[in-house]
Order: sequence, then structure tokens, then C-alpha cells
Amino acid sequence: MASNDLLKGTLKPIILKLLSEKGRMYGYEITQSVKLISEGKIELTFGALYPILHKLEQDGVVRTEAEVINNRNRIYYVLTEKGNGTAREKIAELEEFVNTIKLLLKPQLGMDYGIA
Repeated sequence: MASNDLLKGTLKPIILKLLSEKGRMYGYEITQSVKLISEGKIELTFGALYPILHKLEQDGVVRTEAEVINNRNRIYYVLTEKGNGTAREKIAELEEFVNTIKLLLKPQLGMDYGIA
């Protein structure tokens, strides 16, 4: 399982990616999708998820839609027009970061870094 320190900066792009692909999702659905896609390596807690969703809503990136399912009110999260652009930006930013980290972790046997 990935540590909280590693996950902290990646949760927003992960959530935005899911919402951009699925259209609308509710909290439990987001947590289960992350767990399933990551093959159990990432377990997103509600304590981590909802503050991000609420911040995204405050920033106008997502909006909520309420729907009654089995006599219970379910809150769905949907990207706004602004959110679609933000999602593309944050996903690209994370992909670039991951690629840079891969470069740093790649074995460079016999490589001279030119550092004196």
C-alpha cells in the first residue's frame, strides 16, 4: 500500500481523472474505484476524500447533484466546465511529475552526472 506521504499530492488529480472519465460519482464509488483500479494498493479514506471534494466544490471545479436512492439522499460529484479544464491540467501535471520521478529512479550505471 502506498504511504500517505506519497499520496497526499496525487489525490486531487486522481479524483479529477475519475470524474472526467465517469461523468459523475458519489464518495463511496470514488473510494472503491481507486481501490479496484490500484489493485488494493491505494485505499482512499473518507477523511482524505471529502475535504478534497469540498475544496473542489468551493473552487467551482465540481458541483453536486442530490438523488434519493433507496430512501437515502446520495450526493454525486460532477465536473463543471471549469473543472474539465482543471482536470486536464492537473492530470498532465501529475503525469509529467511521475515521468520525472521515473527518470530519477531509473538506474544510470556508469553515468557521470557532472557533479563535482
